Amino acid sequence: MENITFWQWVLVIGTSALLIILSPLAKTAGQFFTAKRKGRTPNFWMLSGSLIISWVFAKSIANASELGFEYGITGGLAYTSYYASFLVAGVIIYRMRVVGGVKSIHTFLGDKFGQRALQLFSIVIAIRLFNEVWSNTMVIGSYFGDHGTGSYYSAILIFTALTLVYSLKGGLSSSIFSDIIQMALFGILLVAILWLFNDQQEQKIEAVMQQGRFSFDSGLNLIIVGLIHSFSYPFHDPVMTDRGFISSPRTTLWSFIVAGIIGGALIFLFSLVGVFGKLNGAPSSELSKFGELFGPIMLLLINFIMIVSAASTLDSSFSSASKLLAVDLKRGATLKVGRWSMIVFAVAGTIPLFFNPAILSATTISGVMVIGLTPVFLFWKQKAPRLSYFLSVFVGISFGILLALDAIPKPLLLFKGPYSDLLSTTLVALVLVFIVYFIPVGYQKWKYGK
Repeated sequence: MENITFWQWVLVIGTSALLIILSPLAKTAGQFFTAKRKGRTPNFWMLSGSLIISWVFAKSIANASELGFEYGITGGLAYTSYYASFLVAGVIIYRMRVVGGVKSIHTFLGDKFGQRALQLFSIVIAIRLFNEVWSNTMVIGSYFGDHGTGSYYSAILIFTALTLVYSLKGGLSSSIFSDIIQMALFGILLVAILWLFNDQQEQKIEAVMQQGRFSFDSGLNLIIVGLIHSFSYPFHDPVMTDRGFISSPRTTLWSFIVAGIIGGALIFLFSLVGVFGKLNGAPSSELSKFGELFGPIMLLLINFIMIVSAASTLDSSFSSASKLLAVDLKRGATLKVGRWSMIVFAVAGTIPLFFNPAILSATTISGVMVIGLTPVFLFWKQKAPRLSYFLSVFVGISFGILLALDAIPKPLLLFKGPYSDLLSTTLVALVLVFIVYFIPVGYQKWKYGK
């Protein structure tokens, strides 16, 4: 294993060094925050590739594989359901830009609901960005040692620092440039991994596709949850929404649609790795254990794909964090502010790793917490008082906290099977956020006739 560890370090340092050398240097704020170079915005292929790889990240790969391991292809489809977010966000952002002339999510919320609403939203997405840092780097650390060991933390800190270096170099320009390279590597590695599994193991792809049942005790709960969350989840992800406003509306719409289809297909394919592992005797759903079971080449391939995907998510999170503070919150849209913002988020996002958080909860609980955004963006043209926004958002946050504390009242648990509490909480919260959002709307119409 010591020899394997050496090659793992070679992959981490070599990949990072390549991106540090090749990433473009941002010389202006426009290049750093919007990736605009010589007056040109990212084209369809650049934007599509960036969107895809920004969501096919280490955390999502680990989660998809784990769900495939536990529930077969039903589990894979459960995580894939979240990728409907691209289709929802693409259509809504397109209409917001073309019909409403909206320039960004932040300007929309600030103009419609006021500065306090903007500040609350910024806190929510800042938490999201923190989660993206620790939930992806902890996956990398798991390939170098058990949680809490020196090798585990060393790998995380070095990987985060190296990714931060090339992110500081070009901001969003570096992020989108690196996404193209990472997307190509990801595709090659995924094909290689699936081919090796299918070629070397007794259980072939035909057997894999027969695993899983569409029932509430086999992952169906989470499929429904993912589809419901898709109407709110994407709007608290600045990595996605920032890319919704940098190219032309038509280019952006088609990029989002293609990214949703291809990204969903890729994450489903990776869930099959978990199914392969279960059928062939993997001791647990951890991908690092698959490598130990199937040999050093498989371990290095899985490790490499995790490095590629985690780096893509980290650099995107850093660029979104810098834009949030420097541009959206108007702290000074300069290169200095943008780069220091990245450093602050890198440090703050690493701290939770010392408290042993769970990576799947980073997706599921935050999905409930932001469900209050559903009526805000689904009915973005609807005139609504500020009270509607705050009531809806606070209801979602409250239910997310209750879920995190495992304090959902038993009478609200409407289903059985895995993730039944998540589905029940999601549906109850969804009904309530619509009620509290539209009661002030109705009162406003009744009192003022508008």
